[in-house]
Amino acid sequence: MEDSTLAKSIYQKVEAALQTIRPYLEADGGDVKILNIDEEGKVKLELLGACGSCPMSTMTLKAGVEESIKRAVPEITSVDAINITSPNDPEAKLPNGYM
Repeated sequence: MEDSTLAKSIYQKVEAALQTIRPYLEADGGDVKILNIDEEGKVKLELLGACGSCPMSTMTLKAGVEESIKRAVPEITSVDAINITSPNDPEAKLPNGYM
């Protein structure tokens, strides 16, 4: 299998893993987009919608998104997002319906 075919296969597996958790993200007005998967198995994501400004985004990323991806795609070594919101950020907002 050539490198581009392997990279495409891993991308498709990561996207399939995201599809399993996407309904939960969408229920809170959020989503996630793959920006890059490097040759070391590091996934770079962008949190979209409510996920991008939610103070729980770190927990969502690590306990939900990363766990789902790593379970489905063992080749992945880490998952990070370019726009994690700190719980202490004064601009952070919980999705509608929370507190």
